[in-house]
Amino acid sequence: MTELAAFRNGEFIPANQLAISVEDAGFMLGVTVAEQIRTFGGVLFQWEAHLSRLWRSLEIVGVSPGYTQQELTGFALELVSRNHALLADGDDLGLCVFVTPGLYPTYTPAGGEPTLGMHTYPLPFAGWADKYESGQILRTTEFQQVPTACWPAELKCRSRMHYYLADRAASQREPGARAAMVDANGFVTEASTANLIVFNESTGFASPPPEDVLPGVSMAQIRKIAKKLQVPYSHRRLSPAAVASADEVLLCSTSPCVLPVLQFDGQPIGREQTGRRQGLGGPAAGPMFRRVLGEWSSEVGIDIARQARTFAQRDSAAG
Repeated sequence: MTELAAFRNGEFIPANQLAISVEDAGFMLGVTVAEQIRTFGGVLFQWEAHLSRLWRSLEIVGVSPGYTQQELTGFALELVSRNHALLADGDDLGLCVFVTPGLYPTYTPAGGEPTLGMHTYPLPFAGWADKYESGQILRTTEFQQVPTACWPAELKCRSRMHYYLADRAASQREPGARAAMVDANGFVTEASTANLIVFNESTGFASPPPEDVLPGVSMAQIRKIAKKLQVPYSHRRLSPAAVASADEVLLCSTSPCVLPVLQFDGQPIGREQTGRRQGLGGPAAGPMFRRVLGEWSSEVGIDIARQARTFAQRDSAAG
């Protein structure tokens, strides 16, 4: 095979043929349960954890994908094997798995089977390769996190208009910024599409209570690393002031794995960033971030930041 493949409802198809109907509930209502997984050396990272979370989300929305977890695993492994073989040595893929209820009954009363799709993409490293050193800027905005009264925080879905609006507002206030989401009580819950963790030398790591945020697979990886490093890890509600005053702030998500935060609402994070802002030199990334990234890289057998820098210009070079 010389072209990317995709998967839809039991069939492997050319990637450019993957589509859903405009009458699908995933399109009409945004009722789409989805998972994003990345590979390291062509191997899916923490697939079982992502699959378990996908199944829990499907239970919440009451949709069956029509296949067992074992069958879905087989499809995912086959798709990744086919498409990873088309990449250059050392490059890696992202895998998206999505499920919708199928055709929306209002427009198609007869209904139909759920839509199960999978596709891969070369990881877009250019979006974050420089941030391992320069850090990410975060801004709170007027757009809040969706209350758990609307849907449980553990539901991973594609209904993300609040992320879009918040990121748009954050970047308008400061170029390069992305949104830090706050809840109705003013506590910081996460960043758009990433879990947020603070670190203080005196108390260790802390992230929001589990019932308030998506149970991030990458966040669980950092808890695992914290245990290995014998650094305390706790949960508590984080005010914007608590985030801004932390020694370090980390963002974790599937593709970049972990990134340092440089500024929060215009304030530099930690002593190293403060010195950097004052022209004293040094990287934006703090020492704990570097330890976490190093441990993660050791576990997967790939220098995560170096890989991102190496392949960041892949798409522009190909064009």
